[in-house]
This record gives sequence, C-alpha cells and structure tokens, in this order.
Amino acid sequence: MIIDVIDHLADIAQDSPLDRLRDRRPDTREQAQRSYDALFAPDSDDEVTLVERDAVAAFVAGLHGDATVAAFYADRLAQLAPHLAEPVQAEIAAGRTTGPYGVHPEAAPAGESDEGMRYQARHADLLGVRLAAAFEHAHLLVFRPREASRKALTALADAGWSTTGIVTLAQLIAFLSFQVRLVAGLRVLGATPKGSTS
Repeated sequence: MIIDVIDHLADIAQDSPLDRLRDRRPDTREQAQRSYDALFAPDSDDEVTLVERDAVAAFVAGLHGDATVAAFYADRLAQLAPHLAEPVQAEIAAGRTTGPYGVHPEAAPAGESDEGMRYQARHADLLGVRLAAAFEHAHLLVFRPREASRKALTALADAGWSTTGIVTLAQLIAFLSFQVRLVAGLRVLGATPKGSTS
C-alpha cells in the first residue's frame, strides 16, 4: 500500500535526507497527499468516474514525459479499465509535443505567438465522447494554456461534462502538472551532493 504517493514516485526512503527535508513542511506534504486522495479516491464519482480520472491522469502524465509518473498512472488505468490502456497510450503518442504554444492577439509583441500542435483525439470511438473531449481539453491546458477560453469549456459541456465535472477535471490536470514537477525537483535534490539538502 502506498502511504505517500509523491514519496513513492520520487523514490524517497524513510528517514533519508529527502524524507527529512519534506518533513520540514508537514502541512505541504499532507495537503499534497490529501489532494491526491480527494481526486483519486473521492467520496463520490458521480460527476467524474474513477475510470475517467485514471484515464485523464494517464494521458496527462504521459504528455509530461516522466517515465515513472506515467507508468504509475498507466498501471492504475490498466487495472481499472484494461480496454482503455492501448487507446490512451496511442493518444499520448499522438499528442506528445513541446510547448507552450498559443496565439496572442494582434496587439501582442511580434514573435510571442507560436502556433504549434493542435491536438484532436484520434480514437474518440474507443475513448467515448466525454473522454475524447477531456483529453483535448487536457492537451490545451498543458500545451496551450493561454488559449483556455469559454469556447473550450463549452466544448466540454457539449460532450456531457457538468460544471462540477469540468472543475474536477481542471483540478486533476493542474494536480498532475504540479505532481510531475515536484517529483522531478525532488529527484534533482536527491541527486545533489550530501549535505546540500540539509
């Protein structure tokens, strides 16, 4: 059983220098785990099902390209909904890019806009309408955040997402982005010479 998912993903051993470092901010450590628990073991999954949560998490983690975090969420999805494992991996491959991208208004300084990739789900027939829309929205927030708009929210609503579901989806995407970056930072700290984390 995983007690602290960030410790697990960053391979932080109990009573190690990184463990003690994280203990200096117990509230932050606890809140990160509570956020994970609230998103992946909610009191109710009426608005966003557990399968949808794990599928979006696997997709977003895969887009970020951290092999350990991506494998963790891919494994969760494979256990809960094995029929989605391959389609989600195919979507990750189709959506993987760099960024951020986005087009500024005409008044923006020259060179600020970067068209980049515009992702559209390739296997909507296998994902279903809701998940396909969720993946497209997730890709937008990860790679084109400046283009998040009322139109993007309307696309989710048209696919069957409620207002509460859309908020949960946004929280999930934001949490995954935070988690991937935190895990990467902790790994860097763990690789620094002894004493630099004390």
